[in-house]
Amino acid sequence: MRKILLAPLCALVTVGVAACSPSGPEPTNPELAPRGTTMTKVKPTKQDLTTKLSIAGKVEMNPTFGLVAPAAGQVRFFDVPAPNGTPTKPIRVATVWKDQTPNYVEAPAGSTFSGRLVDDKASVTAGMPIASAKHVGYAIVGDIDGQQAYKISGALTDVTVQIKNGPGPFPCTVLGTIAALPQGTIPEKPPVTQDNKDGEKKDQPQQQPQQQQQPSSSTGLRIVCTAPGDVQMINGATASIEVTTGKAAQALVVPVEAVAGQQGKGKVDVIQPDGSRRTTDVVLGLTDGKVIEVKSGLTGDEELAVPGPNLPEGQQQGDQQQKPTGP
Repeated sequence: MRKILLAPLCALVTVGVAACSPSGPEPTNPELAPRGTTMTKVKPTKQDLTTKLSIAGKVEMNPTFGLVAPAAGQVRFFDVPAPNGTPTKPIRVATVWKDQTPNYVEAPAGSTFSGRLVDDKASVTAGMPIASAKHVGYAIVGDIDGQQAYKISGALTDVTVQIKNGPGPFPCTVLGTIAALPQGTIPEKPPVTQDNKDGEKKDQPQQQPQQQQQPSSSTGLRIVCTAPGDVQMINGATASIEVTTGKAAQALVVPVEAVAGQQGKGKVDVIQPDGSRRTTDVVLGLTDGKVIEVKSGLTGDEELAVPGPNLPEGQQQGDQQQKPTGP
């Protein structure tokens, strides 16, 4: 009797378990579209494009900056005496001679000469730091890295600063170069001997001894700029420095997603009338992270595939790694 009752009970349990189990194949996650699949189409447009770079900075007192050679040639330094006060006029510190023509190097008003960065009579190149100067008073200083340096080296005419919880934004005038500076040197004056002392004119008044000049210390890559005179400054206050690195009026632009490449040469996929894609070379310009300028390679009437071309890894890296051709 017990065996007869247990049999239906086992059958009911078996049926209940089967009813809870899903019928058919297990559901799977939807697959992503294959790489290179055209998701949408875009057409190039024209717009004014401005690219900017932000740098963290702070307010400093008496920062050092570099003076560069205005031309390639041979540098000859002047003996610059220590000032008795803050100079109100530019101070001529060196001359770079090129083709028997002098090219003067001056420390701007409001700054003092603080060191030679190269030897006297050295051959220098245009834009090379050859002397250092010290700004008297407050300035904004921001440290930069090598990649930022190449982006802003030729774009130091449009700089804006915002002091955290303070004044701004306001225009900031850049002093000198952003290049890293070696330690400056200031040659000592020749000692006064009895011979040259006797050779002085008796009616010439004796010069007062001047204070000892301290040569500048080495610096890293950085930008130094001064604020307008009515901006209140506090030494050590943090600031944000914004440098406009490029401007283009009515540039032909496309979304960055439609382009393979970021600088210089790139590629886009132009959609043909039959729906196929034709990879086209383009020359790229400025980008703000959303759109990128196409300098040449497109007329502006094309339809482009988004995302852009799926280039092989070797082409994405500029074909820097070549496959061996030997056995």
